[in-house]
Amino acid sequence: MNQVILKPGKDKRVRMGHLWVYQGEIGIIGIGVKSGDVVEVLDNRGRFLGMGYYNQASQIAVRILSKEREPIDRAFFRKRLEAALAYRKRMRPEATSYRLVYGEGDLLPGLIVDRFEDYLVVQFLTKGMDVHRETIIQLLAELCQPKAIIERSDTSARRLEELPECTGCIYGKVPSGPIEIRDNGLKFRVDLLEGQKTGYFLDQSANRAALRSYVSGRKVLDCFCHVGSFAVHAAAYGAQSVLGVDISDDAVTLAAQNADLNGLGDICRFKTANVFDFLRDEEARQSEFDLIILDPPAFTKSKQTVDRAVRGYKEINLRALKMLPPGGILVTCSCSHHMNNELFWEIINSAAVDAKRQIRLLERRTQGPDHPILVGVPETEYLKSWYFEVL
Repeated sequence: MNQVILKPGKDKRVRMGHLWVYQGEIGIIGIGVKSGDVVEVLDNRGRFLGMGYYNQASQIAVRILSKEREPIDRAFFRKRLEAALAYRKRMRPEATSYRLVYGEGDLLPGLIVDRFEDYLVVQFLTKGMDVHRETIIQLLAELCQPKAIIERSDTSARRLEELPECTGCIYGKVPSGPIEIRDNGLKFRVDLLEGQKTGYFLDQSANRAALRSYVSGRKVLDCFCHVGSFAVHAAAYGAQSVLGVDISDDAVTLAAQNADLNGLGDICRFKTANVFDFLRDEEARQSEFDLIILDPPAFTKSKQTVDRAVRGYKEINLRALKMLPPGGILVTCSCSHHMNNELFWEIINSAAVDAKRQIRLLERRTQGPDHPILVGVPETEYLKSWYFEVL
């Protein structure tokens, strides 16, 4: 068996439940171990820690698949995929679109699978998972019987693993144009081949449903609206009016279609604009909204750019708070793991002080249960979706 032996004292994080081993933590690599190979991970005294796959090109040298000595074969992947399916059926029995496999959260690091009604969208993010792609595709087809499986491995994560970006239909027949999905009973048209990430942000589903308690009769602004998921939910839950803003013309077009699809086109309108410029201009006009949603893309994907991200989050929250009257609601989100809870809280507090607004926390929410957070792997918790009220 290929083996990787850790340096003295470098086994604690793995023993505490983490699934990653960094290059600098490795003392000895077995002769002949190649990138993509399954290896045994041992501490410096030869004690077994787990089975994982190795990649010489990545800073994360080993990603652990199992804490047991077992073959990493078709039966292994079938067991893991069956467990992921069973968990979703238990936690979200009513859902027809959800994240089916969430990497480390399902003990399958490097693999993402989203289910959109009768279609699956997959991402193979690492060399070790890419090696097993044919087995995984066959098992997904067998277990889920989708009309098609679409690959969206067009992400920078693959470049870090020295893998090319890949997209396209890899099983079945590709849908012609956007498909219709349901989220909390509402209908959305989603482009699985050309949309952002895998086409639709499923991790916010429960947080969108939470709007029901806050939007009735309110004038709503949805910033970074993408395909209108928050906006349409707000309109369906009784908002007086909804304005969605996004920099992408294609997203705004699809957002308007989604509002019409649900019979809410008379309540929703959408605008193509840079949200930073839009908020600055609206603040200068002394515009006022009753509820503002800030759901931006990740402003930072690494520790090196956190300072710049802090400035971005501070600016949009400051300007939004200035446009909210007493009783107004701010729904503010961050989808970056590097923007941790403590830092995000400091940003919101600082924005409120500078905006001369006193605010209180109504709800502190995270990603839905189909994006399970694995204890011991803090990177699996990334989404913050917090509700505040202006006093």
